[in-house]
Amino acid sequence: MTTRRLFRFLDSRTGGAGAIGKALRYVFPDHWTFLFGEIAMYSFLILVATGTYLALFFEPSTAHVIYHGTYAPLHGQEMTRAYASAVNLSFDVQAGLLIRQVHHWAADVFLAAITIHLMRIFFTGAFRKPRDINYYVGLTMLVLAVLEGYAGYSLLDDLLSGMGLAIGNGVALSIPVIGGQLGTLIWGGRFPGTQDFFSRLFFVHVFLFPVLIGTLMAVHLALVARPHHTQFRGRRRREGNVVGTPLWPAYALRSLGLFFATAAVLFLLGGLVQINPIWQWGPYEPYLGTNGAQPDWYLGWLIGALRLMPHFDVVIGNYTLIPNPFWGGVLFPGAVFGFLYLWPWIERRFTGDRAVHNLLDRPRDNPTRTAIGSAVFTLVAAVFFSGSADRAFVQFGVPYEDQLWGYRALVILLPIAVFFLTRRFCIRLRDRGAHPARESGARLVERPRFKGRSRGTDPA
Repeated sequence: MTTRRLFRFLDSRTGGAGAIGKALRYVFPDHWTFLFGEIAMYSFLILVATGTYLALFFEPSTAHVIYHGTYAPLHGQEMTRAYASAVNLSFDVQAGLLIRQVHHWAADVFLAAITIHLMRIFFTGAFRKPRDINYYVGLTMLVLAVLEGYAGYSLLDDLLSGMGLAIGNGVALSIPVIGGQLGTLIWGGRFPGTQDFFSRLFFVHVFLFPVLIGTLMAVHLALVARPHHTQFRGRRRREGNVVGTPLWPAYALRSLGLFFATAAVLFLLGGLVQINPIWQWGPYEPYLGTNGAQPDWYLGWLIGALRLMPHFDVVIGNYTLIPNPFWGGVLFPGAVFGFLYLWPWIERRFTGDRAVHNLLDRPRDNPTRTAIGSAVFTLVAAVFFSGSADRAFVQFGVPYEDQLWGYRALVILLPIAVFFLTRRFCIRLRDRGAHPARESGARLVERPRFKGRSRGTDPA
């Protein structure tokens, strides 16, 4: 009754009750893999909220001060205002450490959720027509999210972030022809850059990238809703309909519960699990280095790629055309993301499939795609784990060079083995004709995609 009165009120003032009612009848398919996109969205909202709080107390300045704050081991040390404000935020600002750690955990979860969401899209064929443009939007969002995370932890000017910026500077300089100009443009000169470098980095982190990511997220959601959601094959599911739960009230309340659950987990992590204790690393100095500091997980594969590449420079006369950091820092991530961007075209080119697809594949339904995706994932995972070779040497005494040669062999052999095993396994599963996952006992709604009214159906 209250809902009807609200509709009548809105319709009498705005004439928009019909559009609102149509939106509330929007049907969402029921499958747990669709939740990773929502987790990413809610993590981003928490990132924006916590980042706004942190920005009120952070000073993006490289001006030097003497620390006299609460953390006694750093008393009397010279450091930048950026690092001093980050330490003060952790120890002297109310809830500062909690919010900073929630922000950091939210960034890690945000990128993890996007990555898993992308894997679901790849292995189920959700990138096919008419959703190929939306696939590119989501993939670009992942690229920006990686850069945003790198810019975020680089702002603190502790030993970890300073080492990360030094590596980034080396990678930028390694780009043929334009590397020197690019490094000068970003840092304003030779590393560690001019005094206004941190101010520009702060602007990029708190304004430019969040606006771009937020815009892409809005476009992504609009492109999802326009042709409606995809769904897995099953009873009553066809290319021309959607079977699932309507937005109001069932799905809205379920999604609201997921938001609170995501926020609760992130705040529990922020309050109970320490992450990036910058006071232990100390302020950055170019002559210092430590094996105790590791980058966030989403940069581990890039560190591993830099470590795995043998020393190989392309030299012409006295001029180094392509320095060694280019192979692992630019070529490898460029090849991975290039493969992901090109894959919809590659699959369409070799299969000749240009039809509209609203029903998803199970991974077993397309053994070749699943095998190729698994092989690429295995390659990236092997490179990722190689980034921890220094920690294995420190903790367990495993010779560093032996580890690198072992990982180099795995990077070549393991993806090949995974490709053939996965393809054979998928073919056997497909040929057995195992049925799709059974539907839940909840009451579902079937809705045509283009025309007609929604109608309730009995799932029995």
